[in-house]
Amino acid sequence: MADVDLKAVRTFVAVADVGQFQEAAAELSITQQAVSKRIAALEKELGARLFTRTARGARLTIDGQAFLPHARELLRAEERAAASVRPGRRALRVDVIGRRLAPADLLRGFHRAHPGVELDVVTLFDADAAIAAVRTGTIDASFRAVTVPARRLPGGIEATRVHDEPIQLLTGPSHQLAAAREVTPAELAGHRIWMPGIVPGTEWAAYYDDLAAAFGITIDVIGPYFGPEPLLDTIADSSTLATFVGERTRLVWPADYGLRRIAVRHPTPVYPHALIWHRDNPHPALSALRDHLASAPPGHRDTDVWTPQWAW
Repeated sequence: MADVDLKAVRTFVAVADVGQFQEAAAELSITQQAVSKRIAALEKELGARLFTRTARGARLTIDGQAFLPHARELLRAEERAAASVRPGRRALRVDVIGRRLAPADLLRGFHRAHPGVELDVVTLFDADAAIAAVRTGTIDASFRAVTVPARRLPGGIEATRVHDEPIQLLTGPSHQLAAAREVTPAELAGHRIWMPGIVPGTEWAAYYDDLAAAFGITIDVIGPYFGPEPLLDTIADSSTLATFVGERTRLVWPADYGLRRIAVRHPTPVYPHALIWHRDNPHPALSALRDHLASAPPGHRDTDVWTPQWAW
């Protein structure tokens, strides 16, 4: 594969998408003869026939079908490699943990303040994936909780805490705590907190593990996670299950669900959102994002708060 020509790979994908050599040639702004030569050279290099010519055009062979997803990944890798060295020519690419969560809201605030900055918002799996993507230049920044000291971050990676988000209790109308205006973490001991979306080994799992250990809270992660709507359905109908949500998490549910968002105080558990970036990233909009976050309200900063020791 070391000698595979990416122009030939791009031509192969174009033919596979449109089904005809002539249309692929027009799309690539080259001659049909050039398309044929590139496909022939690629087939020779791979030692496999990729297309069968028919009266209606070109049809992928079994080998062609097998090669297509890998060909697309090669082209995506090429784009990522090129983008990593020309960040000023593309959108500022920022990772958020979820599009309904506080970091996405922070990013929307930045967009409102800087409408001329083009944004590409992605959602990677966890902090490890985000840090690796920042390190390679695939993304420019990430909003994550950082569970390791700054000195243990990979070389060139910077992180700063930008927003402390209070955690709230979400219950249905028949739950024992539904009428409470606020609860303490200690009062949640003995109640079943259901959070099936927690994935062991992630930074958010580390946060909730520490929260549970600190206050004797039982957090149940058993069961498949089908998304927020089925979770809200279950919580609304249950007299025993509750869950945790961030104060700025955007949730919408039918009015007849009667769900309650209850403040947790004395102390208030806060989730420590941080911004992660590479110190050598030259994207001109990255410094604008950092300046915006530095000037924004930092979230809940009362003295009576709890967050894991690693967040400090």
